[in-house]
Amino acid sequence: MNGNDSPREPHPHVGMWVTADGHIRQELLPNGRYDEARGNRRSAYTGRYTVTGNHLDYVDDTGFTATGDVRDGVLYHEHLVLYREDDLRAR
Repeated sequence: MNGNDSPREPHPHVGMWVTADGHIRQELLPNGRYDEARGNRRSAYTGRYTVTGNHLDYVDDTGFTATGDVRDGVLYHEHLVLYREDDLRAR
């Protein structure tokens, strides 16, 4: 292992985000992929995402695109409002 092979910390937005009712769960994975569940439908949407500052660009595996922004610890993804899984607002 050389100096360029040191492990990197995951981006701060990586992790599980959920709607207040828990119906939609979007996991941002450290490898730039996401997996979104809706209700009992696991992996309802999957794809990749990129982060620029607090802005996210999504490309679904079917080619559909979307955007999101993290403001004050809340992920605003198109019409959805998602909170960190451990946030008290996500109950």
